[in-house]
Amino acid sequence: MSSTPPGTGTATATRPRPAVGVPHTRVEGPQKVTGQARFSAEIPFPELAHGWLVLSSVTRGRVTRVEDGPTLAMPGVLTVLHHGNAPRVEPRPGMLGPPDLTVALFQHDRVPSRGWPVALVVAETSEQAREAAETLVVRYEEEPHDTALHEEHPGAYVPEQGDPVARKGDLAAALAGSEVVVDELYSTPEQHHHPMEPHAATARWEDGRLELTDSNQGATWVAGDLATMFSLDPSAVRVRSEHVGGGFGSKGLRAHQVAAVMAATRLGRPVRVVLTRRQMFTLAGHRSPTVQRIRLGADPDGRLRALEHRGLNHTSHVYEFVEPSASVARILYDADAHHTDNRVVRLDVPSPTWMRAPGEAPGSFALECAMDELAERTGLDPIELRARNEPAVGPLSGLPFADRHLLDCFREGAARFGWDRRDPRPGTRREGRWLLGTGTAASSFPAGSAPSTAAITAEADGTFTVRIAAADIGTGGRTALTLVAADALEVPTDRVRVRIGDSDFGPAMIAGGSAGTRSWAWAVTAAARELRERLVPGTVPPPEGSTVRVDTTEAVKALPPKERYSYGAQFAEVAVDPGTGEIRVRRLLGVFAAGRIVNPLTARAQFVGGMTWGLSMALHEEAARDPHTGGTVGADLAGYHFAAHADVPPVETHWIERADPDDPIGIKGIGEIGIVGTAAAVANAVWHATGVRHRALPIRPDRVLTAATRRDDAGLG
Repeated sequence: MSSTPPGTGTATATRPRPAVGVPHTRVEGPQKVTGQARFSAEIPFPELAHGWLVLSSVTRGRVTRVEDGPTLAMPGVLTVLHHGNAPRVEPRPGMLGPPDLTVALFQHDRVPSRGWPVALVVAETSEQAREAAETLVVRYEEEPHDTALHEEHPGAYVPEQGDPVARKGDLAAALAGSEVVVDELYSTPEQHHHPMEPHAATARWEDGRLELTDSNQGATWVAGDLATMFSLDPSAVRVRSEHVGGGFGSKGLRAHQVAAVMAATRLGRPVRVVLTRRQMFTLAGHRSPTVQRIRLGADPDGRLRALEHRGLNHTSHVYEFVEPSASVARILYDADAHHTDNRVVRLDVPSPTWMRAPGEAPGSFALECAMDELAERTGLDPIELRARNEPAVGPLSGLPFADRHLLDCFREGAARFGWDRRDPRPGTRREGRWLLGTGTAASSFPAGSAPSTAAITAEADGTFTVRIAAADIGTGGRTALTLVAADALEVPTDRVRVRIGDSDFGPAMIAGGSAGTRSWAWAVTAAARELRERLVPGTVPPPEGSTVRVDTTEAVKALPPKERYSYGAQFAEVAVDPGTGEIRVRRLLGVFAAGRIVNPLTARAQFVGGMTWGLSMALHEEAARDPHTGGTVGADLAGYHFAAHADVPPVETHWIERADPDDPIGIKGIGEIGIVGTAAAVANAVWHATGVRHRALPIRPDRVLTAATRRDDAGLG
C-alpha cells in the first residue's frame, strides 16, 4: 500500500490511472468465497433466542382463539405472541409511501389473506421454535374469498397514489381516423422474487437503543420505518446490513423484522427471525398479475395517431400497491392522442410489492408486442416502425430528453445480430423439426436520483474511509463506490475502504429503482471533492483523521428538469418444436445506453442477469393460485418454475456510453433495464417462428400446442 500522504496525489504527474470504466473484481469477493463475509442469519449474539412465525391456514376471516397453553409448555419455548398479547404499534407514512399495514403484526383478529402472520413462537433454539410453532392450534371463523383477477372485475378502481392517469388528445377521434388499428389484451401472471439469501433479522436492545442486524436494501429506510412504527426517536434505532444475498425489491420492512423487535422487547434479549422459502411466498411480496389493454391507431406509414395503454393489477385489502404497467408507454412513443391508465382491484391476497423493474417489465411485454403487431399490419420492419415514432421531447411532459439514444441501441444491435438478413414472413425458417424466428423490442427505465449522505475520512496512514448507508445486494455497489471514490480522491483503489449498510452513516437512497449507485456516487464524489480542497499537499492528517460529510439534497433538487432514462434494444432468436410445444431461446443480444459504466465486469453481469430474468418471465415463471383455497400452488422453488442453466443461451451485451452534459455524475442505473423488453423480444420471436401470437405469459408448451391447433382449425396451418 502506498504511504503517500493525502493531498500529494493531486499533482498531475502522480495521478493514478482512472479506475472508473476499468473491469474490477469485487472488493469483498475474497471474504465471500472464503466464508468470512457474515450474512444476517450467521452473525452470533449471546443469549440469542429464535422466533418462528405461524401463518394463517385460511384466506379470509378472523382468528377466534389461539390455544397457546400446550405450546408454552414445550421445551425451550419462551413466549407466544399473537393479537391478544403483542405490543401495540402505530404504522405511519414511511420513506416510500403510505402506512404499510402489512407489517402491523398481531394488532387485530382479522385474516386478510392465506399466509397472514397470526402468531410468533420464540424458543431457545430454532428447532424448538419450529416444532412448537407447528403444534400451535389457531381457530378461525372462515369467510368467502376472492383471489381472481380479470379485466371486468367490478372492484377495479383508479388509485389515488402516484400518477395513475396521464392523457393528452382525443383518443376516440384519433382511433376513428386511424387506418390501421391494434386492439388487444395482454396478461402477465403473478411472479415471485426469491433471492438466494432468505429474509432474516436479529433485534436486540442495548443501552436503550434498538439495534437490528438485517438483510435489506436500505438500512436508513428500515430504521426510519421501525422508528415511526414503534414511536421511537430516529436516533434510538440502528440498522446494520453489511452483506445482502439478493433483494430484487423484496427486502424492505417486512413482517419478520417487526416480529423480531416485538419479541426482543418482550424478552429483553436478542431474537432472530428467519423466513423459510415457503413463507417468502406470502411474506416477501410478489409481482402482481396484470391485465393490459393496448389500442394503437396509425396511418398506413406506421405513424401513430392514437396510443392507449391500460393496466390492471391486484392489490391486497391491507396495503394498496400499484404495478404501473401502463406507465412505460409514456416515454417510448408519441401520438396525437396518448392515454395511459393504471388501475387496481383489492383481492384476498398477500400484498404485492416492488419486483425488479416494477411496471416496466410487464408493461413492456404488452406495449412492445403490440408494436410488433402494428409493424406486421403496416408491413414495416419493427425497427423502422419505432424510428418513425421516435419522439423529439417527452410525449406527455414536453420536457427535453437527457441523452436519449434508443435508436442508436437499435442500430448497433441490428448490426451485431444480423437483423438485415431476417425474412419478415413468419413460419418460413426451419431446421429439422424446429421452427426458427427472431424478434426485437425496446427497453427503457428511469434514471432517477435521491439525496444521500456520505462521509470520507483521510486517515493518518494515507488511506481513506468512505461511509455511506448504501446497500450492496449482489450488484457490486461496494466495488463501484470504491472506484468512484478512488477517482474523485485521485488515489489508487487500494487506498480506499468503503463501509456501507449502517443507518448510523446517515440517510441514503435505497438499493432500488436503478438509482442506488447514481445517488451514492454523487454523494461520495461531492465529499471527496470537498475533502481534497481541505487537505494541504504534503501534510499528514491528525491521528484521528480528517473527515468531510456531505448531503446532496440541495444538489439533487437543483438538477434541471429533463426526461432521464436508460434505454436498450433487445434481440432474441428462438426455436420452436410444433410437435411438443417446446421453445428454446438460441440467442439473446442487448445493447444499452445507460450513461457512464462504472465497472464493466459487474455491469455486464447485471445486464446478463436482467435478460436471463426476462427470458424466464417469457417462458417459465407463473405463480398459480388455487381458487378454492386462495393459496399459491407449489409454493417452493420446485413448484415455481424459472429458467435453469440449460434454458439460457449465450447472452451478448453491449453498451453505448454517452452522457448528458448537464448531469454532474453521468451514471445511470443498470440493474433493471436488462429485464425490460426481453420477454417481448422472445414473444415476438415466437410469433416470427410460428405465425401465432401469444399475448399471455408465460408461453408454455401447452399454450404453443393449443394455439397451433386453433391455427390449423382455422385453415391457417
